[in-house]
Amino acid sequence: MKKAILGKKIGMTQIFDEQGNVVPVTVIQAGPCPVVQKKTVASDGYDAIQVGFGQQKEQRVNKPRQGHFQRAQQSPTRYLAELRLDDAANYDVGQEITADIFQPGDRIDVSGVSKGKGFAGAIKRHNQRRGPSTHGSHFHRFPGALGGVGPARVLKGHPMPGRMGGEKVTVQNLEVVQVDAERHLLLVKGSLPGIRGALLRIKNSVKAQ
Repeated sequence: MKKAILGKKIGMTQIFDEQGNVVPVTVIQAGPCPVVQKKTVASDGYDAIQVGFGQQKEQRVNKPRQGHFQRAQQSPTRYLAELRLDDAANYDVGQEITADIFQPGDRIDVSGVSKGKGFAGAIKRHNQRRGPSTHGSHFHRFPGALGGVGPARVLKGHPMPGRMGGEKVTVQNLEVVQVDAERHLLLVKGSLPGIRGALLRIKNSVKAQ
């Protein structure tokens, strides 16, 4: 990764571009993310930095993590994440990563945990078709045939009802529309995974042209 940051999903809104077109955007509070730990090839076998995000009261942090923050001389944060940046060696403990590492027009990948939908049927979970509604078919929203007679079992990977959502999702190649460095905000075109307030990991896109 060339650049990355942690953020919080604020919600969706819309803005107008220079041509007067409506652009749907998701607002992200990106950073500030202080560097809490620095890992090197000599000490850990690889180069990376550990960053924090979100304020947290000290009494809500357990003793091992309190010592971790005290060693870095940093205030406790709610989240900790490791970023394997190409230039990780250039960062120092205590340095902050802010939203201005991105500029309007940049392409990014955003990862988060999708909304949990609970137990869902095959139609909602896998977008399957339903059966006839009339003529006493008695087959409306069932998953249908589960396998052939020969194996006499349900094959692995068969689309079945089950728990839906609550999984890590990455939306790729999104466009940064606006950057508000003073308020630590990124306006990204399109929708992002997760509920309002969800933790997001933003990094430069691997598919950018």
